[in-house]
Amino acid sequence: MKYQYLVKGVLLSLLLLMAFVPKAKAQETEKQLIQLSGLVLTSDSLIGIPYTTVIVKGTGRGTISNAQGFFSIVAAQGDVLVFSSIGFKLGYYKISDTLAEKRYSIVQLLTMDTVFLPETMVYPWPTKEQFREAFLSLNIPADDLEVAKRNLDKQRMMELGETLAYDPTETAQLYLRSEAQKFYYAGQAPPMNIFNPIAWAKFVQAWKNGDFKKR
Repeated sequence: MKYQYLVKGVLLSLLLLMAFVPKAKAQETEKQLIQLSGLVLTSDSLIGIPYTTVIVKGTGRGTISNAQGFFSIVAAQGDVLVFSSIGFKLGYYKISDTLAEKRYSIVQLLTMDTVFLPETMVYPWPTKEQFREAFLSLNIPADDLEVAKRNLDKQRMMELGETLAYDPTETAQLYLRSEAQKFYYAGQAPPMNIFNPIAWAKFVQAWKNGDFKKR
């Protein structure tokens, strides 16, 4: 007996659920899509706000206005649009549920947002002597010409050249030269620089310059 009541209760619940689901779906399908276009203007001077972000609240859909503040977006009846731009307060617009047309135009005004920076206190030097000492001890940076001369110093460039690694172009060129040398002397012994006077002269000059010293 209890089992029969349980079965009847489950069947009744299923019937009620099936009765409400089509109604809910019908309400969802009743929402008409609207092609909403308009201008985003400043509230005080009515100037178009360029590149304003227009987002349908609660979704990831949106668009951006052009340089004149014009935008166009597809939304449903009852949706809320959020307008945001740097330097302005957020603006909201709710699409009416009673719109009969599929196209609608609006003008959205945004109010400038005032940002208050924290207070800055400027204190004078206690005495003129202390100000004079601080001013004379300033480390004034060199101008662009002095910086360029210092960066182009030969000794400095040699030091940088010894520590810096090859860039991709230099590495590729070095590899291609080594491969070309291999193919050039393919099938024969490469020449020995031990009998090359030019190589000996470079070796002696490098020895005098101290290139072989440990650093």
